[in-house]
Amino acid sequence: MPISVEFIRKLEQVSPDLKEILIALLEEIERQKEESITVSEFRAFTAKTEENSKKVWQTISELAKAQKDTEKRVEELSLNQIKSEERLSRVEKAIEELAIAQKNTENELKRLIKEHRKTRESLGGLQHTVGYVLEDRAFVGLPKLLEKDFGIKITMPLKRDYIEISPGKEEEINIIGKGKRDGREIWILGECKSQISKREVDKFLKKLNRLNKVIPGEKILLIITYQAPPIVRRYIEEKGLNLYFSYQFPL
Repeated sequence: MPISVEFIRKLEQVSPDLKEILIALLEEIERQKEESITVSEFRAFTAKTEENSKKVWQTISELAKAQKDTEKRVEELSLNQIKSEERLSRVEKAIEELAIAQKNTENELKRLIKEHRKTRESLGGLQHTVGYVLEDRAFVGLPKLLEKDFGIKITMPLKRDYIEISPGKEEEINIIGKGKRDGREIWILGECKSQISKREVDKFLKKLNRLNKVIPGEKILLIITYQAPPIVRRYIEEKGLNLYFSYQFPL
């Protein structure tokens, strides 16, 4: 602290002991002044401290909010995880149920196929039975009809048989026999079907082509059936075959 000239002059007027005390007092005041702060500085310091404190508390508040948001997000993720696991569990259950249903369907299909096979076998057996009945009636009724319609007299009884067309290979023929007309020998070959179609006619014609190799000579070709649509009748006539119906034979 600066000391005025006036104060120094007055200090010279006091006793040495008092002068020493006054100088010591001045030094103490100077020391305390250096260690103290002004009111404005204190206010500025206080203001800054409060501002920093507010910032600290604001940061703490923000961190607390962020922590709360994080905990909420974690909770949501946990709930979503639980829901995802539940959905996955339902999907797995649905897949398992579908697998069981598929297995049941396969078993049912196998059963139906087996039943269908049995039905086909039964129908096949029934068709054979019906076919055999038709053939048997034809064997009895054809001789008279052939003689009446074509002047053919039977010389070898009509029958169903297998004809070997090559080593180890045979062809089944529903009706086969021999007859004579005007002294000429004639083969009698026929196909019996409960219902005849163009497809069956074509199959019979292909069979005849294979039989021609082992059965040479003149032939009369017959189709025996219970019924045939007009279009099939015309087709049979166009192919040079002779058509007979079941009702033409005796029971």
